[in-house]
Amino acid sequence: MPQIDFRQLMDSARTSAVHLEMRDEYGVGDEAEDFVHWRATGERDTDPGSAYWTPWVELISRARARGVRVRRARVVSEPVTEYIRYEHAGTDVNLLAGEEVRWLPRPLAATLLLPGADLWVFDGRTVLFNHFTGNGEWAAPDMELCTDPEVVEGCVDAFERVWERAVPHDEYKIR
Repeated sequence: MPQIDFRQLMDSARTSAVHLEMRDEYGVGDEAEDFVHWRATGERDTDPGSAYWTPWVELISRARARGVRVRRARVVSEPVTEYIRYEHAGTDVNLLAGEEVRWLPRPLAATLLLPGADLWVFDGRTVLFNHFTGNGEWAAPDMELCTDPEVVEGCVDAFERVWERAVPHDEYKIR
């Protein structure tokens, strides 16, 4: 199976990139050290120029400079998990990079038909599904591309319905 290059997908986006996150816990290795530090100190790396954030900030900034609208919606259980508190504490960097971020408490998503995996949709034409294990580590395979028009349309619709109900980051108060 060919390796999927997320950065190439983002760099080739022309109009939009949307991300739907639906897990309450992630355990992916690239943020493990930062999460452990936050748990121990309550301090989150929010320096957009740090080694942790720079690659993401540059990727999103390039997309925004091309006119790509980047939106992220997070469906969360309340009270939120420790991991969601950690994510919330770092979201200002996502905003600074140019993302729009909203939060949807899970009860408000109960009547929505949502995909079975987190995903990205690029330009309303390509879906990148993210696959995780039960404890939030990347599964094998970790990503799957789909260009089937019916699947893409369903994912776009699901994202937009979440987005309509979700609370903008600056208004969302974690519980």
